[in-house]
Amino acid sequence: MNYASDKDGLGSSRGQTSLELIAPLLLLLSILVVFAILIPNLTPRRVIAFAAGFAVFVVSFTSTQIALYILIFSMLLSPEVIIGTTEGAAALGRGITLRVDDFVLVVIGFSWLARMAINKELGLFLRTPLNKPIAYYLAVCMISTLTGSIFGRVDLKTGFFYVLKYFEYMIVYFMVVNHLKDKNQVRNYLAALLITCAVTSIIGISMIPSGERISAPFEGPKGEPNTFGGYLVFMICIAIGLLQNTTSLRNKLMYGFLIVLFAIPLFYTQSRSSYIAAIPAIVSFVWLSKKKHWVIPLVLLLGLSLPYIAPRPAKQRIAYTFTQGLNRKDVVEVYGVKLDTSSSARLMSWKEAASDWIEHPILGYGVTGYQFVDAQYIRAITETGFLGLFFFILLMYAIIKESRRVLRNAQDPLHQGLAAGFMAGFIGLLFHATGANTFIIVRIMEPFWFTAGMVMMLPEMEKCQAILQEGEPMSRKLIPGADSEPPKHPRQ
Repeated sequence: MNYASDKDGLGSSRGQTSLELIAPLLLLLSILVVFAILIPNLTPRRVIAFAAGFAVFVVSFTSTQIALYILIFSMLLSPEVIIGTTEGAAALGRGITLRVDDFVLVVIGFSWLARMAINKELGLFLRTPLNKPIAYYLAVCMISTLTGSIFGRVDLKTGFFYVLKYFEYMIVYFMVVNHLKDKNQVRNYLAALLITCAVTSIIGISMIPSGERISAPFEGPKGEPNTFGGYLVFMICIAIGLLQNTTSLRNKLMYGFLIVLFAIPLFYTQSRSSYIAAIPAIVSFVWLSKKKHWVIPLVLLLGLSLPYIAPRPAKQRIAYTFTQGLNRKDVVEVYGVKLDTSSSARLMSWKEAASDWIEHPILGYGVTGYQFVDAQYIRAITETGFLGLFFFILLMYAIIKESRRVLRNAQDPLHQGLAAGFMAGFIGLLFHATGANTFIIVRIMEPFWFTAGMVMMLPEMEKCQAILQEGEPMSRKLIPGADSEPPKHPRQ
């Protein structure tokens, strides 16, 4: 697998030079715009927030590694900041709600671009197998949204903020890809991700006595249990993958404890989409694991014992799906089984969206141009049309293909565990997306793309490690032109 800086792949220094000149100018322009907006309306709270943001910028500029740790802990442990609704948002069931980690990510992103502009040897983006699918999908989202705005289907401000979210996730991915160098970083970032999930799980468990569906902390008065459930399914898979591939008894006990800790709040989210996602995610370990002789019996035992070990709220939530609509006429009936009103409303919205999509089949209505639909695939085709759905599926295929290749070729047990857990978690999220907008939800996508960045870089790290172990003679054989000049780092 060949990873190289995009400036090498372009084959032209002129394009790279232009990009290096434009990036600092865009950075400076953005900072000036922020100043122009903030200065006339400064309050003590905004001064404190601005000072905190500047501090994060300085820290991030000094050390990308510290910035990434800040980002990891802010993914699930940052409060929301409601900045109000935008035109048309109420009719669409949408509003603009930002979270502290949105601002943190923007600040970190600016500091990253500033470092790239000053230290040109770092390169802007590292080339990975996901670069093209990501670029294609983002391009379709932008074109579709701009087209929808031109024809009055999209409020440009609302659409801009939503598309900006998609770019945020890609910034997370490329920051990890550009910064990751060795196994110790992988181990430390995984530890930070698991600690963050453990903290949110403990907070979630503390909410169980309230009797309400639990969600991630700092999500406002309503909360989003479905989001928290999808996140927990993904993190449980990461922990299972690491458990399968460690030989340390201490680590096995630790990962086993974390799996149980994460599973408890998952049950109490009462999220049916998350329950559905957990089944294929866990079963996929039968396919991914090299130790099938004990994985298959363990999965079967878990499946048979679930009706007995699952807490009552989880079982009631599942039963509610098939009992709440028994005596109602306004619900959907599937193969003679009446569903509850919530599931029925969701299926009816899918049917309506499927028929409305025909009116704009190629580029869709634009992001936020259609009414709210709680299903990723239906939303993709209505908002971005056939092209958007095609490139979204292409991106999903690229992720599963490349992560599978990483898992097959990984030699280090930690790398094998990470790759297996990521693949299983990704499979779970694909099913979770049938009942949620999984791949645009911040609290799921930021950890997902952070982990994806680590997984995609595992082959390069193992290759660099092999070169170092072989010594100077081998490194000179592997690097073209080494006879006339010293070996270069694969990133340069």
